[in-house]
Amino acid sequence: MMGNITQEQVLQALQDVYDPEIPFNVVDLGLIYGIDINDKKVKVKMTLTAVGCSMSYFLVEIVRDTIKEKIPEVEDVEVELVFDPPWTPDRMKPEVRKLLGL
Repeated sequence: MMGNITQEQVLQALQDVYDPEIPFNVVDLGLIYGIDINDKKVKVKMTLTAVGCSMSYFLVEIVRDTIKEKIPEVEDVEVELVFDPPWTPDRMKPEVRKLLGL
């Protein structure tokens, strides 16, 4: 059995969650603003590339389900969508910006 759940574990799990509009994962796109872990509960603060994204509910569900699936010790996941500060391409990893020509 694994020890305490870490932010690194959560970020690693989220490498498998891809934005529906841009073919990169939510970590590399800089959509994850924060991760709080309290015992076996994980709270993720994340944003979207566009405020009116029609896939927001879908993406939140995938983030929640992926964390639970990849880290069995997690008992509860809360995903909070935040739009302050607004997402910009500057939040992407440099290699992603380069691949997108930004």
